[in-house]
Amino acid sequence: MNPDCQTAIQRHLRLPFRPPYAWDTMLAFLSPRATPGIEVVTLGSYCRSISLNGSTGYFEVSLDEPNNALAVRLQFGDPRSLSSILERIRAMFDLDSDWAVIAQSLGKDPALQPPLNAVPGLRVPGSWNGFELAIRAILGQQVSVKAATTLAGRMVKTYGEPVNLAPGLTHLFPSAGVLADATLSSIGLPKARAETIRALARAVCNGQIRFDGITETDAFLARLTEIPGIGKWTAQYIAMRALGERDAFPSGDLGLLRALRLQSSRELESRAEAWRPWRAYAAMYLWNVP
Repeated sequence: MNPDCQTAIQRHLRLPFRPPYAWDTMLAFLSPRATPGIEVVTLGSYCRSISLNGSTGYFEVSLDEPNNALAVRLQFGDPRSLSSILERIRAMFDLDSDWAVIAQSLGKDPALQPPLNAVPGLRVPGSWNGFELAIRAILGQQVSVKAATTLAGRMVKTYGEPVNLAPGLTHLFPSAGVLADATLSSIGLPKARAETIRALARAVCNGQIRFDGITETDAFLARLTEIPGIGKWTAQYIAMRALGERDAFPSGDLGLLRALRLQSSRELESRAEAWRPWRAYAAMYLWNVP
């Protein structure tokens, strides 16, 4: 038993949002990307292990539709971290956005009107930890979502810290310090991608890259893309989900090109100019709605 679990305080809270909120679509996006051992997505809920300031625990989130809120069940060893944890959860589930304003802007494009009408309240899924999300983005390069999730599960099992928190939550995600020197060959990762992960981890360890307190997104992206193996698509995806950058846009994404029947990222970037400053939401609609 993890020592934090013996003294953990359990809280039940509500985090309000402006309706509508497409909760089922949020879970449908998170479910195939849930890292085994770290995240569990079941019918109607999302649950994950967490670590903050040396303490560990977990939270579970579900929809409280009558109260226009997400219901949070939190178990964590240090009650002083409560406000920080709730702030992260709000960002992770994009609870502070005003969908009506976003829809009014994006709805001016005829191609976006049908998905906006079909799934009102779609949000941009964030992340609990920016470094973890960045590693997941690298693992997902040139492979399917399913394959990336399998690789992430192997990484967690091999390099993550074992915990005993709740059913399915068996590990914490490996730290940058651990991955900086990890060989990663045992999880079946190509040599070049393994080196990209190690390089990112080393940059985080030495303070060259950090994922909190970012005020200059362009400067952050420039540092990120200096790492061999992190190109524009990966950097924009990280900005979109790890930083909550609402105008981030992976213009080279094949799914986005196919959705609009365009031939090049240049064409897509030109089309997406009209979607500013909500291009991340446009990407979510084009990815998730047929």
